[in-house]
Amino acid sequence: MDLEGGRTRRNSSKKDSWRTVLTLAYQSLGVVYGDLSISPLYVFRSTFGEGIGHSNTNEEIFGVLSLVFWSVTLVPLVKYVFIVLKADDNGEGGTFALYSLLCRHAKVNSLPNCQLADEELSEYKKDSCGGGGSGVSSDRGFAFRLKSTLEKRKVLQKILLILALIGTCMVIGDGVLTPALSVFSAISGFELSMSKEHHAYVEVPVACIILVGLFALQHYGTHRVGFLFAPIVIIWLFCISAIGLYNIFFWNPQIYRALCPIYALRFIRKTQMGGWMALGGVLLSITGSEAMFADLGHFSQLSIQIAFTSVVYPSLILAYMGQAAYLSRHHEVEHAYHFGFYVSVPENLRWPVLVIAVFAAVVGSQAIITGTFSIIKQCSALNCFPRVKVVHTSSKIHGQIYIPEINWLLMLLTLAVTIGFRNTQHLGHASGLAVITVMLVTTCLMSLVIVLCWHQNVLFALTFVLFFGTIESLFFSASLTKFLQGAWVPIALAFVFMTVMYVWHFGTLKKYEFDVQNKVSINWLLGIGPSIGIVRVRGVGLIHTDLVSGIPVIFSHFVTNLPAFHQILVFLCIKHVPVPHVRPEERFLVGRVGPRNFRLYRCIVRYGYRDVHKDDVEFENDLLCSIAEFIRTGSTEISLNDEIETIERMTVVGTYSSQTISRRGENGDNNADNFDSEETSSELKEIKSPQVIQQKKQVRFLVPESPKIDTEANEELEEVMEAREAGIAYIIGHSYMKAKPGSSTIKKIAINFVYEFLRRNSRAPSFVLGVPHASSLEVGMMYQW
Repeated sequence: MDLEGGRTRRNSSKKDSWRTVLTLAYQSLGVVYGDLSISPLYVFRSTFGEGIGHSNTNEEIFGVLSLVFWSVTLVPLVKYVFIVLKADDNGEGGTFALYSLLCRHAKVNSLPNCQLADEELSEYKKDSCGGGGSGVSSDRGFAFRLKSTLEKRKVLQKILLILALIGTCMVIGDGVLTPALSVFSAISGFELSMSKEHHAYVEVPVACIILVGLFALQHYGTHRVGFLFAPIVIIWLFCISAIGLYNIFFWNPQIYRALCPIYALRFIRKTQMGGWMALGGVLLSITGSEAMFADLGHFSQLSIQIAFTSVVYPSLILAYMGQAAYLSRHHEVEHAYHFGFYVSVPENLRWPVLVIAVFAAVVGSQAIITGTFSIIKQCSALNCFPRVKVVHTSSKIHGQIYIPEINWLLMLLTLAVTIGFRNTQHLGHASGLAVITVMLVTTCLMSLVIVLCWHQNVLFALTFVLFFGTIESLFFSASLTKFLQGAWVPIALAFVFMTVMYVWHFGTLKKYEFDVQNKVSINWLLGIGPSIGIVRVRGVGLIHTDLVSGIPVIFSHFVTNLPAFHQILVFLCIKHVPVPHVRPEERFLVGRVGPRNFRLYRCIVRYGYRDVHKDDVEFENDLLCSIAEFIRTGSTEISLNDEIETIERMTVVGTYSSQTISRRGENGDNNADNFDSEETSSELKEIKSPQVIQQKKQVRFLVPESPKIDTEANEELEEVMEAREAGIAYIIGHSYMKAKPGSSTIKKIAINFVYEFLRRNSRAPSFVLGVPHASSLEVGMMYQW
């Protein structure tokens, strides 16, 4: 089923709406809740392995169950299901969705080539009130002051970006640790059927074989086996809930008393240091909660809420209560705590449950691996990760992608931690720290969203961050105490990925600043005439640039060294905007550079951070159709009441509709005025009907009397079509970064070594953009900063 299509069809009728929601809820069980549903495999085993499992009493068992119950209730149920899910970015969720929301409501965006026209996109709305209310005027005043402080202080903007990157790095680390922990815990049932010596030689090889098979199948895409995921998780949840009910009634029907929070408080007070450290094991009961928010783009809020509250939450609570009921009658048997989940399963059901657990572990691992692919794609789109190959494995289900480089890197790292740790306890410590760090980041970003985006009372934001922040800080501190017992792994992984992401983002930003500072003056272009001082040959030349205004230095560098250029030149800027998706009819901004007879155009192609790039043939057709539509409808002359002699007219051109979209004027990239006083202005014109539009620079449109295409426009269209038949060439800059002499040692290491190493070992720009190899031409450029 097309998940996106299902979500857009849910408003057709009430009957169809509920059928779609229930279908999405069913499918979310296999995609979202795989990780969360297998947590009963290792929670009690990890918790009682913290030094409190040697002389346990029923009171301690009741205390641990009470901690698990309230952790699952407060974090996944209250925080995520009822609050965080409402903070979606046009249906998308995750750490970058929260960061994207904040970027749009306050000017803290790290993307350099933003335009005012981007704010007119349909999904670029600033009136989101997901919290249900607008707040009082004093709170709006506080929100305004907070917004102004964030916009003025670059340090706070960097801190916000680093916070989002830390959460992202920990998600990637979780993608390494969760498959190892899940598979290792699933096959731990072998301990019950063989000696400890034989088990040591069997467990690790079997886990490695399953993990290699899991990663080897990633290139097929989850859509090919996706129909099996939900039934597997449903069967697993039915098994653990049924076994839980059996253990409750057979061993200890009074176990429900442990749901009272008094037992949790007594447990922590009595055991003191041991109880606090045991929170590291309790933390594993809420791993996978972030997946509900991260995978929101594939489903709907209501479907995820229904699935969790009606199926997942009751099943997990029954499973934990059943294990506690069994342990309360067998706490004198030491191996009962060592074996954890499987010892509470009736003996004649252990092997079937073991098989189901292995499949459920694979499903849970698949979800986090796919989520890792998705978040790395988002980071790459926002210039926070080196260029990688992104393969879309499904033409129907949006968001299912495969990244070969990341897949094999995750496999090697997962195998390394599996062989290195060889037990679930250390893996649990590592995974727990990664998960709780992501939750803390989400809590911090959510508090800003509540104030800046929802315009809610500031007390609500403070209550949210203090209540959930305190709970998660306790878990975080307990996880840090296990630094030498495995918790160092996610910190090390996060440090490496953080360095890669920040250096890449820093280098990309400095490269763009260099382009802005060294762009060619429009007077130079006017001075060399329509022929640009060289021979114009047939064909279309697409000059790739990150600039949204002005003439890139690559153009002057090219015409200086080559004697000819194409008759149709297009300065092509493909950029990402801080929204998940851009509608096809709003994707292209087309404008003219210089007079009409120059045949120079600028086309800005906008993608959301979760959009799919088209193949080269379809993209070329859409691009030239957009230029043709601009020529056909945009033949109006424009005059400016300022000293600028020539302007660029930018028009939103719909390639899928004969109607163009109304947009207001904008003045190019935000940083342009800081670097070039001769920067040409960019104005967006409404093409719906002839009229006069007043912009900030007092632009007056002199509309012709007849809307028909004039002779010059017709000739221009014919020339574009002839050039298209002659062929299209892509001119791409091949840049090298180098720190200036006298730069600091840190800057030299970051630019000359780290950034250049990442650039040489990442995908080329032509590959990421889908440029045909036979039609591409690279122009070398050296950047010194």
